[in-house]
Amino acid sequence: MLSGKKIVVVMPAFNAERTLRSTYEAIPHEVVDEIVLTDDASGDATAAVAKALGIRTIVHDTNLGYGANQKTCYAEALRLGADVVVMLHPDYQYDPRLVTPIASMITSGVYDVVLGSRILGGTARAGGMPLWKYIGNRLLTLGQNLALGSKLSEFHTGYRGFSRHALMSLPLIANSNDFVFDNEIIIQAIAGRLRIGEVSCPTSYHADASSINLARSVTYGMGVIRGSLEFAGWRMGITTPRILERRIGDTLEYLLASESVHTSD
Repeated sequence: MLSGKKIVVVMPAFNAERTLRSTYEAIPHEVVDEIVLTDDASGDATAAVAKALGIRTIVHDTNLGYGANQKTCYAEALRLGADVVVMLHPDYQYDPRLVTPIASMITSGVYDVVLGSRILGGTARAGGMPLWKYIGNRLLTLGQNLALGSKLSEFHTGYRGFSRHALMSLPLIANSNDFVFDNEIIIQAIAGRLRIGEVSCPTSYHADASSINLARSVTYGMGVIRGSLEFAGWRMGITTPRILERRIGDTLEYLLASESVHTSD
């Protein structure tokens, strides 16, 4: 706990058996109350390792995608009563020790969302980020800052924390089940005028770190551009993309409330 707030770490996992233990051991357990791992139908022993470590583990019967994995993670964290949820990849690409500052920036009441930026500290390339990924990251972030009127150093980090209010209110169920989910939820946070902070985060591109290939990266980039254009159209009152419609049925608040009603019945 931090400042009397329950902290839950969620790990969307796929084929992470070789790095899960080291990631788990580096988590600051003195401040983390619960850890949730969702295994997206891995082909290795990820789920078995997670259960052996005592991690609350959910297993998808089929591979649903990175975005769908996060939806499962966040819903479960909120069911557990989380006040702050920090998403940490189990491949040790991001330093687990930064869970504490990320969570504390939210428990302080200053921010609703906190992103672990690989760009702020200027160490992305030193950490092994391929040049083409670095250039793509910088160009897409520049374009999004212009389109969304924001000033973030990075939109594309996989390390982020959310307040309970943020996760309950954002229509994240409407988001993609693929990798662009990460970007869409930030677009929603900006549209919802949530307070977004950043913390410098080193990265480590190693042999066991998960990373999408060039083809998937291009698909992701096109999704980012589409989302940015949709936001611009929404801000001008021209379009209303579903991810910004704020339908109550697209929120985890509605999902959890519906489950509560069915349980009471």
